[in-house]
Amino acid sequence: MTEQAIKIRRLGRDEVDAFRHIRLEALRCEPASFASSYEDWASLSADEWRQRLKNPVIVAFQNDEPVGLIGLLRERPRKTAHRAQIVMVYVRKNWRGSGLAKKLLDAITNYAQETDVTQLELSVSAENPIAIRFYEREGFTEIGRVPAGITHEGRGIDDVLMVRCLPQ
Repeated sequence: MTEQAIKIRRLGRDEVDAFRHIRLEALRCEPASFASSYEDWASLSADEWRQRLKNPVIVAFQNDEPVGLIGLLRERPRKTAHRAQIVMVYVRKNWRGSGLAKKLLDAITNYAQETDVTQLELSVSAENPIAIRFYEREGFTEIGRVPAGITHEGRGIDDVLMVRCLPQ
């Protein structure tokens, strides 16, 4: 795991294979962390994967192997177009604690600022205190919780809602 070995970049719409690889890995390895399930995504057609790449998806690569991912969903209505939701955050287990999550978050934050987004929002599992602390260190504030926001293996897991205002 050398710093030079990592390249972080936005995926193009033709990079379905890399996107599919890392997204399905995330859903398979951390099923309780996401609202979507592996089954939801595994059955998508290539066209559906391409459609999802219309929104920014940033991936970290070690050589040609995807090892982390983050996405952004921007609000469409004019009155809320300054807001965007961070989605699909995942870092492969052996890269956790390496600073890669911060680099992915910085990359998506820079993209958001370049496109006039001034407010980032996200939801994170209440059962993931490491992620919650990470987001707090990065300037996010908890604004509420959705009780049993997702159901995993028959039990409800609260979603912690967080927000960060970006400088204009």
